Amino acid sequence: MVIKEIELNNFRIYKGNNKINLLPDNSRNIIIVSGKNGFGKTTFLMSLVWCLYGRQMEKVDELYQKEIVDKGGYGKYIGNTLNRLAKTEGETKFSISITFKDVKIPEITCNEVKITRTFDIVASTNDKVEVLIDGYQNQLIQDLTTEGKQDGEEIFIRDFILPIEVAKFFFFDAEKIVSLAEINSLEQRRILSKAYTEVLGIKKYEDLKDQLENIQDEYRKKSAKPQEKVEFNQIKTNIENKQISIDDINNKILELTQEKNEKQSESKEIQMKLIQEGNMMTLEQLNELRTNEKELSEKILDLQNDIKGLFDLIPFGLAGETLMNVSTQLDNEKNYKENKYKQEDVKIKTTHILNDIEAEKKNYKGIIETGIRDFYEDQIKKLIKKYFFSDIPELPSIFEPLHDFSDTQTNELNALMKNLKHTFRVEFTKLNDSYLRSKGDIDSIRRKIRMAEKDAEDDYIASLRDAKKHLDDRIFSIDKNIYDLSEEIGGLKNEIKTLKQRQEELRKKIDDSRHYSEKDKKTQELISQLKDFVKEFKITTKKKLEENILNELNILMHKKGFIKKVAVDINQTGDDVDINLFDARNEKIDKGSLSMGERQMYASALLKSLVDESDIEFPVFIDSPMQKFDKEHAENVIKEFYPNVSKQVILFPLIHKELTENEYELLKLNVSRAYIIHNINIDSSQFVETDQNSLIKKYEELYAN
Repeated sequence: MVIKEIELNNFRIYKGNNKINLLPDNSRNIIIVSGKNGFGKTTFLMSLVWCLYGRQMEKVDELYQKEIVDKGGYGKYIGNTLNRLAKTEGETKFSISITFKDVKIPEITCNEVKITRTFDIVASTNDKVEVLIDGYQNQLIQDLTTEGKQDGEEIFIRDFILPIEVAKFFFFDAEKIVSLAEINSLEQRRILSKAYTEVLGIKKYEDLKDQLENIQDEYRKKSAKPQEKVEFNQIKTNIENKQISIDDINNKILELTQEKNEKQSESKEIQMKLIQEGNMMTLEQLNELRTNEKELSEKILDLQNDIKGLFDLIPFGLAGETLMNVSTQLDNEKNYKENKYKQEDVKIKTTHILNDIEAEKKNYKGIIETGIRDFYEDQIKKLIKKYFFSDIPELPSIFEPLHDFSDTQTNELNALMKNLKHTFRVEFTKLNDSYLRSKGDIDSIRRKIRMAEKDAEDDYIASLRDAKKHLDDRIFSIDKNIYDLSEEIGGLKNEIKTLKQRQEELRKKIDDSRHYSEKDKKTQELISQLKDFVKEFKITTKKKLEENILNELNILMHKKGFIKKVAVDINQTGDDVDINLFDARNEKIDKGSLSMGERQMYASALLKSLVDESDIEFPVFIDSPMQKFDKEHAENVIKEFYPNVSKQVILFPLIHKELTENEYELLKLNVSRAYIIHNINIDSSQFVETDQNSLIKKYEELYAN
């Protein structure tokens, strides 16, 4: 799909109605939207994200999440979006409209889809979204609406336009995507892995498999015994109820987080007043302390999550002796299986030899006594084993396998034990030390902030302190509630996991005794094929992703051969993805040691590879392009990355800083349209279209003074 046009109406700096045509031509896929800082480039990009995702926009970029928190919640954040001049003139509404072409909707033929999101600062408490297909409302939107949960318009955007989990790959600040190269915590990798499975299409196949298994469950019920049917239904009901509980708790957490943001904003305002009254610290010093406090708070939260992840391994560490016994037993079971197979092979070969001797006896004219025959047969058996299979030990007469692990399960156990022996203690100590240092630092900062508050005890100051204490107490209470609710979600997820294990056991039990109908057989066949396909698809996708990332890196980086191998590591559950780079000596490259330009190259290569591997056709929007690139890297990006990353690429450069005249000469071969955001006054900017050959000249004319 491509975007035909975007319409901004009274949205921040864009006073009134502002339309911009973004259609590329067949051979040129790049559109330039340039302007000075503060004139509306970042606002333009933010407007697109808001139009598509509304209050969920914070999931696309941490920048939006931070701004929403700083403003005291989504309501205050978006409520301040109405253009200032329009507000003084009595306007109360602002809106964004995006018109798409070539949207693929199953069973519906359409030329255009127009999405409009509107907010009224007087009448609205929530955004209003309208989706028109070829100019009309469509029954599909109503069909998608889930009662009491989500509007059909929001679901339509996520299902047919762009899933929110993968939006970060299509809307990004080129200077900030280097953060992709710095992801290292377990929680960060899990969040990113959800986006990977979505953008690579893995989730669709897994969802299809789940749907088929649900269909097969209906067949199972028909042949299940009454007791099994009752248990089967109860398990399904329990899983559904627990999932509903998780959704309800997530909604509570969302509400509490919103309240927390509002309380934090109010608390900061009061703190500002106290410091101003105390005249002991400048606002700049306060803001610096608050920035440090926020960074440390985020670091502490990440460390807590990482430490919490290690807590899952502690029970295994405490059961070390039992684990060793299990490992020893598994070794014995493996040796027993292998030697039993070898002994059976010896018996088979010995039997063949004796049978051949027995056949030759028929040609012997004499008589062989039974005792002599038995003697030589026993000797032959012993001598064959002695001279040909002496390395095979005697098997115990009684041996009972206890675990019967598969090779994969055995490898997982060995990996766990290796982690406990060599990595766990060092990692735990490192995380704990870092956590304690950060706690000490943040306590010190908070003491400095408290010391800055005025010590006077007049009524006004006392009332401010009381109000601040009340707010801070509520924030603390909310944090505790959110933590408790998160723990409750964790417990419910573990219960669901246990129920699904029992559900699988019950499925196998019923399958062993039931008769299959033709439909049932076909369903079972499809599920088996789909499981094999998903497994193979993951392996193939992993290999292709590795090859594509390496290929893109070799194209973009001027240090040819610096990176020799890319390894994409995905665990079995698919909830943890890590990407590692290796040099010519097959040594792992610390991505943190890469220069900022190299990190941007890596992130760009990753984005390009993911987009190539996905079935998602969506325009790519890039703010601050080529900010960290040297001349050679910039040329590589202009020639290889931007022309190929998508059918429609919209760049938001600062002329002369993020896009020089020489760089534009290389780029304009692929530029179909060019716009300059012209600032009319402090409350209004508008789009000025210019011929792509005259962009630099027009820019200099507009901003000559």
